[in-house]
Amino acid sequence: MSAPSRIMAHMVAWYPDGVSSLEVARGLADGGCAYIELQFPFSDPTADGPDIQRACSAALEAGFTVDAGFECAEAIRRFVTVPLFIMSYANLVFTRGMERFLTDARACGARGVIVPDLPPDYDEGLFRTAAKLGLAAVPVLSPSMREGRLSRVGTLETEYLYVTLRTGTTGSFTEIDSSGLEFLSRVARMDHGGKAKVLGGFGVSTREQVQAVSPHVHAVVVGSALVRLVAAGGDVASAVREMVRKLSGAQETVGA
Repeated sequence: MSAPSRIMAHMVAWYPDGVSSLEVARGLADGGCAYIELQFPFSDPTADGPDIQRACSAALEAGFTVDAGFECAEAIRRFVTVPLFIMSYANLVFTRGMERFLTDARACGARGVIVPDLPPDYDEGLFRTAAKLGLAAVPVLSPSMREGRLSRVGTLETEYLYVTLRTGTTGSFTEIDSSGLEFLSRVARMDHGGKAKVLGGFGVSTREQVQAVSPHVHAVVVGSALVRLVAAGGDVASAVREMVRKLSGAQETVGA
């Protein structure tokens, strides 16, 4: 029986509310995720599908603020040992101030930040400032990126790369086909010996998809599928815990 796949589990801060989102994080950690990606809700996202958009709207209605987001991250870090990444859009970063946002991210225990709409060649100082603070700024790469931009990303000294398997918004099912896997291989080839850890996903919701992607990446990103479980209500900690175990293959290992 093969070892379980690494999962980067995506969650929305303050969804469904401040207290319950901590239980979601606990469930993800108990399920054995390798990373947590904590999204700070924003009213006008560019890459989020309908499930995450609804979650962000609900979190904003529940009282989310950027200050509350950092408090949430700090609270999660008190009981979660796996690395935590804060995902945000540029508007929230700029409104707070680049250096202040990144300083606060580092202070609350985040390992890094993911800002999809600040690519490396138009990042307004994100990568330089993060490096100065000892924080990992994670480039987001998609199959639609031109070769020149991909090459520039390849020159960055970055610990992680976040790779989407297709373009568009997340949430809808992604057919894991040869083109998506070829893009992952292409990213790996440009990565100067494969030093960066590739985090790959977008529309991943089944164990079969995880098995297809896992050999090509350091960790498989799962987002909307987990957010949908939280939306269903009930014992959300147990629900997300069991899904992470199922997707990673940990259940198979235990049952072997």
